[in-house]
Amino acid sequence: MSTYDLRPHHALCMCFFTGRGYSADFIANMDIVLRDLERGATARICAGSDALCAHCPNLQAGRCASAGKVVRYDAAVMALCGLHECDIVTAAELRRAVIGNILRPGKLAAVCGDCEWSGLCQRLANDRPDFSADCAHVQPL
Repeated sequence: MSTYDLRPHHALCMCFFTGRGYSADFIANMDIVLRDLERGATARICAGSDALCAHCPNLQAGRCASAGKVVRYDAAVMALCGLHECDIVTAAELRRAVIGNILRPGKLAAVCGDCEWSGLCQRLANDRPDFSADCAHVQPL
């Protein structure tokens, strides 16, 4: 199985992905990476562009146009979930970490409330306050 580089805040995005995204290429790539992670691929926590950023229109000349925000999101997720750069984790471990340390305690808005997707994520979070140990309950809209 392969290992994907993954920014810490993308652990939250994984829980709320509903088939929407920046572009068709981004959505297709997100779908592939998430399926691979669910099938046993692992994630290496990284501080820069990752497997999901590869098809994001905000990645310009190898740099994220939203770097100021995403660095803050990454730092918050790492601090709250006890993650460190270069940690190798499974999708299930990431889900448990974000559900237990961010979603159940109601810290989603504090971590990434200024993200353009936060409205969608917050609605999904409000619809599922129990946050079962599996984020697979999120279905495409």
